[in-house]
Parts: sequence; C-alpha cells; structure tokens
Amino acid sequence: MSVDRWADTAEKIAALEEARRDEFTEHVRRFVQPAGSERALDAGTGTGALAFALAPHVAEVLGVDREPALLEQARNRAAPYPNVTFAEGDITHLDLADGAFDLAGSARTLHHVRRPELAMSELARVTRFGGHVLVIDQIAPMDPLVAVELDRFERARDPTHTRLLPDIDVRALIEANNLVVLRTEFDEEERELDRYLDLAGCAGEARDRATALAPVGYKALVGWYLAVKPAPRT
Repeated sequence: MSVDRWADTAEKIAALEEARRDEFTEHVRRFVQPAGSERALDAGTGTGALAFALAPHVAEVLGVDREPALLEQARNRAAPYPNVTFAEGDITHLDLADGAFDLAGSARTLHHVRRPELAMSELARVTRFGGHVLVIDQIAPMDPLVAVELDRFERARDPTHTRLLPDIDVRALIEANNLVVLRTEFDEEERELDRYLDLAGCAGEARDRATALAPVGYKALVGWYLAVKPAPRT
C-alpha cells in the first residue's frame, strides 16, 4: 500500500460519498432534526459527506480535516453548497473557539483517531451550551475476541485504522464530557469485500493478507449518537 493512502484513494472516497449523498442527507435530517439556523461543524470531514448532508438543513457548515487530498476533493464538489466551507485542522486539537457551534459532528472518523477521547473532548468544547454533538461511526462487536479479530482485518486493509469502539465506550466518552445522549440508532451495512479493499487502496501482499483475515459475510454495525450539551447548573 502506498505511504500516502489518502492521496491514492481520495477520488474513490469522494465518488462513493457522492453516490450515497441523497440517502445520507435524508438520514442525517431525520436523525438530527435541525432547526435550520444552526452553525455546524463537521470534524474529520474527509471528502465532505457530513458537511454536504447538513448543508441543506442548517445555516452554515465548516468542514475540517487534516488530509489535504481529501479536502481538495471536498472543495471540488462544494459548488452546490455555498454555505459550506472547508479548512485544514486536526479533530483532536481544533483551532476553534469554545462554544462556537450549535452542532458539532463527526462521521466515520473516530476509528482513525489514536486518542478518540481527545476528539470527543474537542467536539464538546466547541459546542455551545444547549447545542448538540453528533457522532457516527462503526461499532465494535460486543465479544472482545471478535472485536480484536475485526480490528486486525481493518488494519490490514487500511493502516490508518486504529480501533473500533464498542457502544459502551462511545457512550462513556460522550458522558465523560458532560453530554447527555438524546437518541441513538444502529444500522447494519453489508461490505462487499473487493470493493471495500479497493476503497482503501489495498493491493498486493497487503490485499492478500486482508483477504485472509476478512470476516465471512462481513456486515458492519454503524452507530449514530446525538447528544445535547446542557447548560451548567447555577
């Protein structure tokens, strides 16, 4: 696999985002139920999936990512969304003011972050009191041995993968930042192996190893979490 995984695969990721956009946009609208006036953040935006899904339903969106190749693809597709802007930044250390956003979200990013507790802390920090935090990510199986095997496959497919968090860990991170979960949803996604490997630019010996480690009939469980940041008690 190339050392620059994102430069090699950004266009494929953007094409998949575009193909899923209408369905994802409706899913986000239904789950988040935005009022329409929000200033929103998509941290770890990648090629802009969550930013574009939020754009028709909020006042403005800032998408932040540390990978220039992904941001380039996002900007190339942003013309239909004049209320969306993109900037380079790290989800674990956002150069943004406390309470600057009504809604701070992250989609399919935490499993790439070595210290997800820092990412969650930053999402909470930049959200105003009374605002909301949205987290969407693949969830680890409940059986820890199965989870270890799944992470081994995911790292073989994509070295930027760190670890899938189980539902209990995601909830703990949310609650540790004084956020209150309002609603959750869990969706099962079928993963066609060859296409999934192609999406990560997994080739050669790495592809052979990942194929050998792949779960039979792989279905990913994706968790959706919406939490509110309550005002401090006086």
